[in-house]
Parts: sequence; C-alpha cells; structure tokens
Amino acid sequence: MTAVADCTSKSDLDRVRALVLEHFGGVDIVIAFAGGYGQPVPSIEETAEHWRHVVDSDLTATFLTISTFLPDLIARRGSVVTMASSSARQATPASTAYAAAKAGVVSMSRHLAKELAPQGVRVNCVSPATIEHERMRRFMSDEQRQHLLRGFPMGRLGTPDDVASAALFLASAASSWITGITLDIAGGSVMP
Repeated sequence: MTAVADCTSKSDLDRVRALVLEHFGGVDIVIAFAGGYGQPVPSIEETAEHWRHVVDSDLTATFLTISTFLPDLIARRGSVVTMASSSARQATPASTAYAAAKAGVVSMSRHLAKELAPQGVRVNCVSPATIEHERMRRFMSDEQRQHLLRGFPMGRLGTPDDVASAALFLASAASSWITGITLDIAGGSVMP
C-alpha cells in the first residue's frame, strides 16, 4: 500500500491514518522522517518565508505525523523514531532555520518520550551527519568530498543504510528498554 500526503496538513495525515487502519488494522511503529531543507543560507539572508517553510517541513510535519497516530501508538504500546540532524547537535554550514527545526525535533522527541513512557510508547531520535547519496555524488567534486571526509574520524561518509539500520534498531523490540535518546549517526563527528 502506498499513500501520499503533505505531512504539514492534518487533514492529509488523517486521510492516511484512515487508509492505514483500514489496510493494516493498527499502527505499531511511526517513523517520522520529515523535511530535509539543510542547504546553507547565511542568517543575514534568511527570510521569514524560508524560515517558516523549513520549520513547518522539518518540525511541524514531524509533530503532526506523530500526533495523528498517537491514539494507535498508545493502544498498541508502539514506538516512534524521529529524524534530526547533526546540525541540531553542533554548528554546521546548514541554515539557522534548519538547525533550529532539527533541534526542536530532538527536544520534542525527548519530551514525548517522558510523557508517553507510562503508556508504554517509546520515542527515540536518529541524528545523522552527512549522508552520501546519488544526488550528492553528482554535484560534489572529489575535492569537496575529500574536504568533507576530513571531518569524520571513521574516514567515510554515512550511507542511507547506516540511518535505516539505526532506525530499525530503535523501532524494534531489540531496544525495548530505550526511550528518549538521540542516536548520532555521524561517524564520530559528533561526540556529546
């Protein structure tokens, strides 16, 4: 089953929830990976319109997705995994709006974890650094890639599989006594 929704629209999310419940009967796991507007924008050039767009797509969409499925997660003692960014954990070239939105995701995840733990719902967050993907490889020169690599003690960039494996662990019963953490998927570049 595939369902497309604007995750900043509560009515779109309600429609998807109805489809999911009809098709699967319930929800055990919500992976709220929203946004991705981390392109560098100097703060002096940041517009109110861009700020709102980034905060809505990265933070508001995450909250609305979780809140839409919360009754089901509580009923089934489910698990939530959110996605932040290393930009939430340390200064990076990303825009201020992106860093603030992703820091909001980290804080919201921690808050929800404490609030929902008595009801058996776990909430954790993954926080990746630079993840290498096809689009990045097309637009990044070898020199730029080598420059990026110097910031990662493990000597490589992250992969989508690195993030997926961490999210799978946090969503699964293998992490049944873990809630409220932010797991840095960052090759050693973030060590809180």
